[in-house]
Amino acid sequence: MSSRALRKLHGRQELEVLSVDDEIDDEDSPEKTQTAVVNPFALLGDDDDENDDIEETNDIENVVPKDIPQQGAKKKKKKKKKKNKEKVEDKVEHGETMDEIDASLQEVERILGESKSIHIQDTEQSTVTSSMKALLTVEHKNLNPDNEMKRIFGSRVVQAEMSRRQPRHARARKKATWMSTPKDTWPPIGKIGLSMTLKETRNGVQYYIFEHSKDYQKIQFQFYEAVESLNPQNIANILQIQGYHIDALIALSDVFKMSEDMQMSAELLERALHSFETSFHPLFSLTTGNCRLEFKIAENRPFYLTVFKHLTYVGQRGCYRTALEFCKLLLSLDPDNDPMCVLLMIDFYALRSEEFAFLIRLFNEWEGHRNLSQLPNFAFSLPLAMFCQADKNGEDTTAADNLLQKSLMMFPGFLMPLLDNCSVNPDSEVSSHSFFSPTAQYSQSDALKQLISLYVGRCHSCWKPPEVLQWLERNVKVVLQRVNDKDPLVEEYNKKRKTRYQGTPRNILRHILLSEIKDATAALPQDLANTTVVSYDPLPPTDSIAAYQSPQRTRRINQESSTLTNFFRSLMPNFNLDEPAAPVQPAQGAEGGAQNLRQGMVVLMGAMRDLLNNIRPVEHPFENPQNEGDNQNNDEEGDDAQDEEWD
Repeated sequence: MSSRALRKLHGRQELEVLSVDDEIDDEDSPEKTQTAVVNPFALLGDDDDENDDIEETNDIENVVPKDIPQQGAKKKKKKKKKKNKEKVEDKVEHGETMDEIDASLQEVERILGESKSIHIQDTEQSTVTSSMKALLTVEHKNLNPDNEMKRIFGSRVVQAEMSRRQPRHARARKKATWMSTPKDTWPPIGKIGLSMTLKETRNGVQYYIFEHSKDYQKIQFQFYEAVESLNPQNIANILQIQGYHIDALIALSDVFKMSEDMQMSAELLERALHSFETSFHPLFSLTTGNCRLEFKIAENRPFYLTVFKHLTYVGQRGCYRTALEFCKLLLSLDPDNDPMCVLLMIDFYALRSEEFAFLIRLFNEWEGHRNLSQLPNFAFSLPLAMFCQADKNGEDTTAADNLLQKSLMMFPGFLMPLLDNCSVNPDSEVSSHSFFSPTAQYSQSDALKQLISLYVGRCHSCWKPPEVLQWLERNVKVVLQRVNDKDPLVEEYNKKRKTRYQGTPRNILRHILLSEIKDATAALPQDLANTTVVSYDPLPPTDSIAAYQSPQRTRRINQESSTLTNFFRSLMPNFNLDEPAAPVQPAQGAEGGAQNLRQGMVVLMGAMRDLLNNIRPVEHPFENPQNEGDNQNNDEEGDDAQDEEWD
């Protein structure tokens, strides 16, 4: 042992002996004496670093009062030094980890060639202003209809209903996504062959596209063949192969909808949403409002269609706030073109969810470049929102009155259909006046009739409250007075109606077909009846772009086909059971190759609709074996009833 260590040991022993004597004199406690004993041989194996620690400890012990146990103080100091050492190591490890993460991100960005895509919004001027971006921002919590149901009915009621629907022997609960909640009965998703890639970034806006793998394309070709077969069971077989095939889920959802199984139809759409969301690009965000999907790309259109149909079901459940959030999502994907015409229905969900401030802000920010006042739905929903907000806050309704009066003078054909849908009989002054008479609407074009019928059929429930009807009646009388006084605005608006609304754009026709509002579909043009419309891709754009085309194949008749299949096929023109069908012609242009495929789906949907609407079950008469005469009479009555039923 070195002389330095001996001196330290001797000094330490003397110090501890003094402290022990003081403790014995003060408290006469043998326990404290035992705790103060130090094993001198424990210092023999200490290295120089430990000796330095002992020197620092001795200095501290000279300062600490004698009434505090010195051994405990030394242990406490060692623990503190150990904790500080661990903190330093954690900082070093954390710094190394952060360096590795930054290096990995830089490497990924270098490979993708998009190193500036994340920060491009700070350097380039975006076409979407900051206020508009905030307007299109989506909140994740509002995309789940269960959250809205909990706010309406309470969490206990919703959880009890969910537990009741859950099967007894349920599988492990799947991970929920923002737009859907996977059911325990759904198959595992795995890799379905659907992915999303970042196409380009322009002016701070990122453009994405969905892509299909080779395996997914093969299943897509099988889906086309299933459509040609005119047998819904073949479409269901596609889901047995791939349970998350998008087009098959959409087509089968429509089949269940025609059979009035709305719950299963909505569940299939929710499964399609789950398939989409698991395929999102890591940079694709639903909330920022700067991510775009071009509608002209064929692989992107099913996402638009699925979200549109899903929000319709959500709105039918009474979750109007959730439906409004999905409208904002659809609008943010392509706000310039609005291929699904979300602007024709976003006002309805804003009114039903009492988001009056959002609707007013949307009109103020978008009126300059979209002319929302020329749409009948905004012309009437905006003053209604202003009136409801002013009435709720106890404010003046003069601004809402002026807007409603201008809208009534611009669109006089709105009043009578609205009162008819609200089951309200107008007074003699209104019904007898020629301005609001339906027969006097000579200046109202067919396109304008479609827009008004669409709005009235969808939003007439918003005008039913008594205070709203009284407000409408008061302003209608003011409008009649202005018409009688020959207000110059009346003639000005009449000229605008004659020059505008001279045709219905394709996106509005698509919206009317998907909305399935009877008043609006009845006013569709006749040339649309000769246009091929399929449920999984209704009215595709004329500049459609497809990443791949289906191969040429020959349609063959299955000799073992069922009677129902032959019945569906017999609806086709020039049908002959003994002759094979003509081969499918190769693709012509962007959408010509799928023309024959879509025609098969049209016939399938029409035949299923007619079959479900026209066929009725006939009850057979009860036969009494004890009375033969009664049997004969019952048989005759049954035959007559059956003849009357088919007639």
